[in-house]
Amino acid sequence: MITETQIDRWLREDLGHHDVTNQVPGETTGRLVAKEPGTVAGIEAARAVFEHLGVDILESVDPGTSVDTGAVVLRVEGPARDVLRGERVAVNLAGHASGIATKTQAALDRARGESDAVRIAATRKTTPGLRGLEKRAVVAGGGDTHRLDLSHMVMVKENHIAEMGLEDAVAHFRERVSFATKLEVEVETVADAPRAAEVGADVVLLDNMDPAAVEAAVSKLDGYDASSPKPAAESRSRRSPSTPRRAST
Repeated sequence: MITETQIDRWLREDLGHHDVTNQVPGETTGRLVAKEPGTVAGIEAARAVFEHLGVDILESVDPGTSVDTGAVVLRVEGPARDVLRGERVAVNLAGHASGIATKTQAALDRARGESDAVRIAATRKTTPGLRGLEKRAVVAGGGDTHRLDLSHMVMVKENHIAEMGLEDAVAHFRERVSFATKLEVEVETVADAPRAAEVGADVVLLDNMDPAAVEAAVSKLDGYDASSPKPAAESRSRRSPSTPRRAST
C-alpha cells in the first residue's frame, strides 16, 4: 500500500523548498510512453502521485501488461503546474518498477524453458523505502515475492550453522517458530541438501551452486525418502536471465 506520507516524501525530495521550474499556468495533459518493449509495473504508484496532486487519470494500463515501443501506459490531465510537479517522480517510479518486471519476465521465460515447475522469486535485497514497489514489480513480471520481511519465514543461514551446527540450529529455531511459519535452511554443498531435509527444513536453499550442483542436489531431494513431505528446493545465485538454471520447487 502506497501511503500519503511516502508520496509527500518523494515529492519533497524532488521539488525542494522553492520550485520555480514548474510554475506554469493553465491546464495540460501528459502521457507516459514506453521507449522500448517490456512489462509494465509501478503504474499504481505513478497514478497515486498524480492523484495526490489533484491530477485526473484519463487512461492507464494494468500492471503486468506487455507493451511495445510507443505504447501509452498512462495519460493524465490537470493543472500544468501539478502535472509537471508529479511527472519526474511518477516516471522514475514506473520506469524503475517496469525494468524489474521486464527482467523478471525474461528470467521466468528462460526458466520455464527448462521446467514449468520453476518459479522466479525475489529476495529482501530491495532498495530501502521501495520494497513494496519492487516486490509488486516482481509479481507483475510473473515472479514470486518470497518473504516480504523477516517475519514471513525463518531462514537458517551459514552463520547460524557455523555457530551451532546444522542440526542444532534447525532445532533452535524450530522451537521458537510458529507452526504456521516455514523454515528454510541454506546449504552450500550437494551433500548438505538431504541433511537439511532430514532435520525438517521446509525449504532447502542451494546457495551459489553452479547448474550441475543444483541439478545433483535437486535429484537427491527428489529421492529423499521420509515420512514428512519433501522440502522445496530454492537456488540462489547472481545470474542473468540468459543463463539457464535447473531446479525444482
